[in-house]
Amino acid sequence: MTPIPELEPHLKQLRLSGILDSLDARNRQAIESKLAYTEFLAILMGDEVARREHNKFSTRIRRAQFRSSKTLEQFDFQRLPQLNRALVHDLATGRYLRECSPVLIVGPSGTGKSHLAQALGHCAVRQGVDVLFTSCSALTQSLHAARAINAYGRKLQALSRIALLIIDDFGLKPLRSPADEDLHELISERYERATTIVTSNLDFSEWDQAFPANPLLASATLDRLRHNAYCLVLDGKSYREPRQMPTKTKITTQPNNAK
Repeated sequence: MTPIPELEPHLKQLRLSGILDSLDARNRQAIESKLAYTEFLAILMGDEVARREHNKFSTRIRRAQFRSSKTLEQFDFQRLPQLNRALVHDLATGRYLRECSPVLIVGPSGTGKSHLAQALGHCAVRQGVDVLFTSCSALTQSLHAARAINAYGRKLQALSRIALLIIDDFGLKPLRSPADEDLHELISERYERATTIVTSNLDFSEWDQAFPANPLLASATLDRLRHNAYCLVLDGKSYREPRQMPTKTKITTQPNNAK
């Protein structure tokens, strides 16, 4: 029940109706603690700011399309003793986002590349940055689908404006036309304007293999990705090792000597 019923329509008109969620409790607190009017107002405004920030965070997480809630706190650094942990924590501060510098993460399958990329994405979301996580295949397919409905330009611009674009599994499948050209256009549009994280099973020296039909396009695209990039190499065993089956215990029966 709103302490002052007349407040409700005014709060809704001012788009502050969220205050109604805590108004009753805060009103009781103000009376019991004998708060000044300005103190009461400051608490209400603090609630509203916190509520809006939480809603923004939830919206960014939903739009990011992370596969799972992989965070840096959950990342097992002990499995990868050669990983540059200092660089990872520096990236978590978001400095590379302000520099619009790419982050390239390579390593064998199952070493945690996608986890680390999503963890950096989560850090960016916490810092108020818009993020999109997608596989390289899904990304090029979305551009191809947009071309089919005459919406390629709008789709390209929308992807170009995302502050942090995470492209997972680059080079997992060879890029055929027009996918290779679409990826080149996107990387060119984002070059030095927005930040891109790329993960790949291929070593850096093998990235040109993702463009088997067009080595010139490969060179132009990779030059933009590698320029001022931060590079992380994950070298270790896959965490996706099969579960060991329990050893069967051989049961022997004692001969029955009973007569």
